[in-house]
Amino acid sequence: MEYRALGASDLRISPLCLGSMMWGSQNSAHEAFAQLDYAVGRGINFIDTAECYAIPPRAETQGSTETLLGDWLARHGGRERLIIASKVTGRSDFTWIRGGQTRLHRQQIEAAIDASLQRLRTDYIDLYQVHWPDRPLTLFAGASPEYRHQAAADVVPIEETLAVLGDLVRAGKVRQLGISNETPWGLHRYLSAADRLGLPRVVSVQNAYNLLNRCYENGLSEFWYQEQIGLLAYSPLGQGQLSGKYLQSRRPPESRKVLFDRFGRYETPMADAATEAYVSLAREHGLDPVQMALAFVQSREFVNATIIGASSLAQLETAIDSAQLALSDALLEGIEAIHRRYTNPCP
Repeated sequence: MEYRALGASDLRISPLCLGSMMWGSQNSAHEAFAQLDYAVGRGINFIDTAECYAIPPRAETQGSTETLLGDWLARHGGRERLIIASKVTGRSDFTWIRGGQTRLHRQQIEAAIDASLQRLRTDYIDLYQVHWPDRPLTLFAGASPEYRHQAAADVVPIEETLAVLGDLVRAGKVRQLGISNETPWGLHRYLSAADRLGLPRVVSVQNAYNLLNRCYENGLSEFWYQEQIGLLAYSPLGQGQLSGKYLQSRRPPESRKVLFDRFGRYETPMADAATEAYVSLAREHGLDPVQMALAFVQSREFVNATIIGASSLAQLETAIDSAQLALSDALLEGIEAIHRRYTNPCP
């Protein structure tokens, strides 16, 4: 595995990051441990979690994913060899997290980091991220690619949030900072606040990026070239859509869509047509559609790491093997032709 710097930091990460959001819901503790054993054995040193996981978010499973990762670390040791990322929950209606006060100010952030550290059984988190902004935004399923302003009088200023996060860095609880589900304006404000106030700079943005959703390329990708802010690409398979397993209205019995009925971001009118085109292109070139989709994300220069998730070891093996796949110029031209025909059908 070839390791690289996380943004402009001194942290060295694998180009594939093991996502964990289903541990504690779709995946049992035994399955989560098996995934960790296999991924770390293949050279992955970057693990991503969040205080609100497992997904779907529920009171009875909140924090279970961090707990499982902490249990695995307690059994195996080697904390210093891993780069662990977690996230503080932004403005939400999750009444079971800190009484529904998931705001990005000092009291809530400090409570969140201490609880995460306890569940993870560690005294520091390598990359601590804001899961989504405090200001109201249209995010996730049903989002529009156009910005639509939603006024709110009680928004915690980014400068205030960053000051608290900076204190966590100084206290040694956090090594680097990141943001997630952000816009170009939001990222710019974080960088401007850091420069003006002498606070730590964020080193990464964790946003959705895949063949069905390349919105990151419009504005945010330039920050890699200008500021060395890398993308941690989540949902590189469009929540499984790009595997082709949901085409013709198929619903595999153990799939997330059947089990949880909440992954609607990739069920837009043009999603099936675009997916069918990408799946056909992969097969024309003798490739697994899953590996082609993952290899495309990994081939983008601004992508710092691709976050892969799996419900089985077979899926995880396929995903990790994609790191060895180089896409031909002819295949990339085919991808661009499909993208022009079906531009970002699932923003």
